[in-house]
Amino acid sequence: MEENESVNFSVQIVEIDETSAMQRIDNFLICHLKGVPKSRIYRMLRKGEVRVNKGRTKAKYRLNNGDIVRIPPVHMVVNEKPSVSNGLLQKKLGGRILYEDEHLIVFNKPSGTAVHGGSGLQFGVIEGLRQMRPNDRFLELVHRLDRDTSGCLLIAKKRSALRRLHELFRDDEVSKRYSALLSGHMQAATIHVDKPLLKNIMKGGERMVAVSQNGKRSSTFFYAKRKFSMATLVEVRPKTGRTHQIRVHAAHIGCPIVGDDRYGNGDVNRKFSQYGLKRLFLHASSLRFKHPATGDDMTAQAPLDNHLIELLDKLDV
Repeated sequence: MEENESVNFSVQIVEIDETSAMQRIDNFLICHLKGVPKSRIYRMLRKGEVRVNKGRTKAKYRLNNGDIVRIPPVHMVVNEKPSVSNGLLQKKLGGRILYEDEHLIVFNKPSGTAVHGGSGLQFGVIEGLRQMRPNDRFLELVHRLDRDTSGCLLIAKKRSALRRLHELFRDDEVSKRYSALLSGHMQAATIHVDKPLLKNIMKGGERMVAVSQNGKRSSTFFYAKRKFSMATLVEVRPKTGRTHQIRVHAAHIGCPIVGDDRYGNGDVNRKFSQYGLKRLFLHASSLRFKHPATGDDMTAQAPLDNHLIELLDKLDV
C-alpha cells in the first residue's frame, strides 16, 4: 500500500471493553480512525452519523464497558511508516522488562533511546514495544524520561491503569529515586535545591532550562553516597517533575552531572570519556507507588548498567 493512499471501508460496529471505557467518544474516534481529519470526526458526531447503543451522542460522552458504537463509512488516509527491523528492536529493547502483569509494565529504559519517536528519530521505546508486541491492544507511556537518562519507566497496559497512575503522579504519590555521578564534591552530605525552573531559554540557538524566578517551583534533594577524587555518587529524590530538573539543579550547586553535554562541564566530560563514559550518568533507579488495580505498595528497581558499575570501579577514591 502506498503512502497517503485513501481507503474507504464499510460500517463498523465496535463493542467497547475496559481498554476504552471512560474515554471520551471523540478521543476514541481520533485514535480508532487514524488518518481521518479531526474536523471530519466532529462533523460525524454533530450530524449523528456516529451512534452509541443506537442513539446519537455528543463529543464529550464518556464510553462505558459494553457500549456498542456504530462508525459510518469514512475515507481514511493511510500514512505507512517503514517498521524498524525486529533485530534492532531486540538489540535495543530486548530483555529490559523488570516487571509485568495484566495492568502495567516496568521497563528499564536504555540511555540514548527516547521514550517515543519524533523528528529525526527512528523509533522510541513505546513504538518499539508496540511493534514487538502486536497482540497487546493497549500500551501507553505513563510518564517520561529524558532520552539520555536510563532506568525505571512505567507503561500502562489498560486505560484504567493509565488513569490511576496519572493520578498518583499528579498527587505526588510516586516516590522517584535516581543515581547520578556529580562532578566535584557537594558542600554538604545532603543538599536541598528549591529553585524555580523556566523552560525554553535560548542559549546559542539551543533551547535550555534555567533557574529563574519566573519559572515553576522545583524541588530536588541530593544525598552523597560515595566520594571519589573528582566526583560524587549521589542518590537524587526529585519532589517535582520539571524538564531537565535534576540536571539543572545539579549544575546550580556547582556539581553538574558527569557526561551532561548540555548543562555540564566540557573538561570534566572529556576526562571521564577517557574512562569509557559515553553517556549522561543519570539513572532512574527506583519507583515506589501503589498498584493501580490492587492498591498494594510496589517498589520497582532498575540496576545500574554494567558499564556504569565498571566506570565507578575505575575511579580513584
